[in-house]
Amino acid sequence: MLGLDYQSKRGYIGLDYYGRTVTIKILPVGIHTGQLQNVMSLPDTGKKAKELKEKYEGKIVMLGIDDMDMFKGIGLKFLAMGRLLDENPVLRGKVVLVQITNPPRSKGSDVQEVQKEVNRIASEINKKYGKPGYKPIVCINGPVSTQDKIAHYAISECVVVNAVRDGMNLVPYEYTVSRQGSNNLDKALQLDCPTTSRKSVIIVSEFVGCSPSLSGAIRVNPWNIDSVSEAMGLAVTMPDPEKELRHEKHYKYVSSHDVAYWARSFDQDLQRACAEHYHKRCWGIGFGLGFRVAALGPNFRKLSVEHIVSAYNRTNSRLILLDYDGTMMPEDKVNKAPGEEVISVLNGLCSDPKNVVFIVSGRGKDSLSQWLSPCPRLGLSAEHGYFTRWSKDSEWESRPIAADMDWKRVALPVMEHYTEATDGSSIEQKESALVWHHQEADPDFGAWQAKELLDHLESVLANEPVVVKRGQHIVEVKPQDISKGIVVESLMASMKSRGMSPDFVLCIGDDRSDEDMFESIASHVSNHFLLDKAEVFACTVGQKPSMAKYYLDDTVEVIKMLQGLSAATAAAPRQLPKLPSHGTSVEVVTS
Repeated sequence: MLGLDYQSKRGYIGLDYYGRTVTIKILPVGIHTGQLQNVMSLPDTGKKAKELKEKYEGKIVMLGIDDMDMFKGIGLKFLAMGRLLDENPVLRGKVVLVQITNPPRSKGSDVQEVQKEVNRIASEINKKYGKPGYKPIVCINGPVSTQDKIAHYAISECVVVNAVRDGMNLVPYEYTVSRQGSNNLDKALQLDCPTTSRKSVIIVSEFVGCSPSLSGAIRVNPWNIDSVSEAMGLAVTMPDPEKELRHEKHYKYVSSHDVAYWARSFDQDLQRACAEHYHKRCWGIGFGLGFRVAALGPNFRKLSVEHIVSAYNRTNSRLILLDYDGTMMPEDKVNKAPGEEVISVLNGLCSDPKNVVFIVSGRGKDSLSQWLSPCPRLGLSAEHGYFTRWSKDSEWESRPIAADMDWKRVALPVMEHYTEATDGSSIEQKESALVWHHQEADPDFGAWQAKELLDHLESVLANEPVVVKRGQHIVEVKPQDISKGIVVESLMASMKSRGMSPDFVLCIGDDRSDEDMFESIASHVSNHFLLDKAEVFACTVGQKPSMAKYYLDDTVEVIKMLQGLSAATAAAPRQLPKLPSHGTSVEVVTS
């Protein structure tokens, strides 16, 4: 719904939100079984259970315990009871629905209307099917003591929770524990406790919070009166062995997932969720409703020009990877062609034979070729690495992919539909990808449409070998084996094969696709694929959560830092490294 990145981890969902991992886990609260068992052992509870057993001797009791509330579905439950008796004459005089109603929490007119409606339905059904000594629906207006509730639980063959909308609702849990019994209740109900098998049946609305936890319950849609009626009929006619199996399953879960278990689990999850946050620094971003808290790693710091220039001067084989939009060129600039300042700094870096300089972009190869034609020694990687060119004089190489492009016929009509509905949006068709842009659309509406488009494309392309990703004002569909991270791996492997293992790596980017480069570089460092003495600088543009360890505030600072490296190149004496020949190798040219 919010378009956030998440991962499923050991039973919970971890949302990556501004550098923090927000943990979401389904952890239903339980009941205090010990307190319930203490009440079951009270003499008053056993006495009341004995009275109820005698009162309903020969009857099958179904029980409902609800607040007098419009969302509890009491009227629908009564209508289902009436339908049950309509269609099953054999059950008339045998089945009783006991409805305990807790006092309403408010005295509004809506509650009074619900109460009148419930009383009217119960009166009509009792008038139609009642007879001396038998009322199909017995209404008990609360409050009712805990002892009385447990006594009713103990003598009921089935409990019906029919709410149309509810929270957790622990009535089925309490019913299950009460049906398990105690020495006091067993004695009052004249049960041979060591040998008597316990049995219970639960009918629960699919809109109640406890429903997913009760795998043996009969789930119903409370609005479907026929369905609820059939469930009631199934419950009262179910063979005892099946009732026993359902009860055993429920009691095993309820007794092992009590409130103490819930508290322990919550505490453990809280400690795990907060463990990594202790080491992060938090910063406030924005104002008013746009205020957010961003968490940054303890080692995340601004890249010092003096520090990187010093490392640059100490090294002899350098790999420099630069994103284009948002890194070399501001995002809000209409004309994306680089200015003289950018061309100058790129040519300055490329003039050093110790450097391998690449622009790694999602842009198409034609655009990059045209814009960066004044930089003959600059390497280009277009469309996230689908096309690669080591210099202006070399040929474009396309990355082989396992899949064909038939998926475009599915994705393009979907994008066209959202383009028609979103003013200011457009579609960019690349050779390897399709990109939906919404930077010119209304910011809020464009973001909503992007999230809807992302979900839509993920659904229709679920069986295709592609990935759907959301970036800076874009939604992109591309083959699975194409990413900027693979570009990094390919370039490093190529340099290593030519005896040029980099001892200096600088990677700068600003959006989500660049995180793949940062991740790949971090993997090379942790797995010791780089030289032990290698200087590594992964840098993001903007102070924001990232896998990079460094940041620069904007494109102006990026250019300033690169100018510092270019100046160091101009001041350093030139010495050509010895390279093996290769058909499409890096061109080493002296100035």
